[in-house]
Formats: sequence, C-alpha cells, structure tokens
Amino acid sequence: MPSEVGHALLDLYDEALPLVYGYLLSRSGSPALAEDLTAETFLAAAAACHGDTPPRLSRPWLVGVARHKLVDHWRRQEREDRGLRLLEAERVPDEDPWQERLDALRARQVLATLGPHHRAALTLRYLDDLAVPDVAEHLGRTVHATEALLVRARGAFRRAYDTKEGDR
Repeated sequence: MPSEVGHALLDLYDEALPLVYGYLLSRSGSPALAEDLTAETFLAAAAACHGDTPPRLSRPWLVGVARHKLVDHWRRQEREDRGLRLLEAERVPDEDPWQERLDALRARQVLATLGPHHRAALTLRYLDDLAVPDVAEHLGRTVHATEALLVRARGAFRRAYDTKEGDR
C-alpha cells in the first residue's frame, strides 16, 4: 500500500469508524455482529488499497463496503439455515433410547460423574431440550462434532448408569 493511501485509510478509519459501526449495528441489531462486520469492512478496505488501482477512499465508499459485508453475512446465514432445514427434513426419526424413563436421582448422580464436556452436551440436549445445532452453537462446535460428542456422552452415561444400577 503506498504510503499516502495508507495514511488516507488511517484518517478515514478514525473519521468513519463510528459511522460504519452505527450503520451495521442499526441493520443487524447485534453489537457483536456489528463489531465483527466493522472489522471485516476495514480489512476489506485495506485489501482493496493493496490492489493495482486503489479505490477513491471516502465515507460513502466505506459504507458501501460495509453494506456488502452485511449482505455477505446474511447470505452465509441463509445458506447455513437452508442446510439445517434440509438436514432436518431428511432426518429419519429413529428410536431414541433416551426417551425411556430413568430414575431421576440416579441419573443426576451419574451425570455428575461424567466429564464436563459430556455433562454439558447431555444437559443442553436432554435437560434443556435444545436441538443439536443449538447445542453445537453453545459449545462452540460444528454440528457434526456435536453429534459425535453426544454419541460418546450417551455411551459414557449408559455405561455409568448401568454400572450404578448393578451396584443397587
């Protein structure tokens, strides 16, 4: 980035940061998302300044970049939502062994003996009754990784529950 373009971008950053953040916040309604998209906007602006023909830097141009970042976010979100809807539509309802009745006190005792990652996954899924994608979001994992975690957690729970039942 030529020095003069770099200085111009820094000046524009100082001047336009509240404008860009406010624009994104008012349209997204989420401070965290607005912060992320503001950062993406200025990163895209810096990348554009590295090109052979740097853009004419201005506040309207920067708001346009922010608008594109917001639209890109909405598109990504729609693709993810569409994919989740397709997965839900294709899901074949199977017999869930966790729908059986368990002794609540013994189940809580067994749950307390599990590792924190298994306990968190099972609690969110079965006690809080969250869908797997929601559990994944809370745990900061992908849906597939969360499904695998739930399989392992159910196995650990079942082994501990059956062992504890055998001790009775």
